[in-house]
Amino acid sequence: QVQLVESGGGLVQAGGSLRLSCTASGNILETDAMGWVRQAPGKQREVVASVAGRITNYGESVKGRATISRDNAKNTIYLQMNSLKPEDTAVYYCTFYGASGSAWGQGTQVTVSS
Repeated sequence: QVQLVESGGGLVQAGGSLRLSCTASGNILETDAMGWVRQAPGKQREVVASVAGRITNYGESVKGRATISRDNAKNTIYLQMNSLKPEDTAVYYCTFYGASGSAWGQGTQVTVSS
């Protein structure tokens, strides 16, 4: 069973940057999909970014401001977000969908102050 551990959330000022990390344990393949989903109070859940193999995808609201990367040797993905806006405030969840099943992390809070 895959387990995910996230880190890197916190409080940042608008216009700033942060990097989230998510490390997976278990049977992870390079072709398995990993990514980030965020949930803000009163808003619908939103896909932020994902990576599977060498293919990356981004949500429309973060395109141009976010970069997802993956270190297969460490089973870790990273989400670099720049030019942060107050509307980026949310709980960010790491996600895994692969041959061995699916998993979500516990979530990490990102708060962007104006």
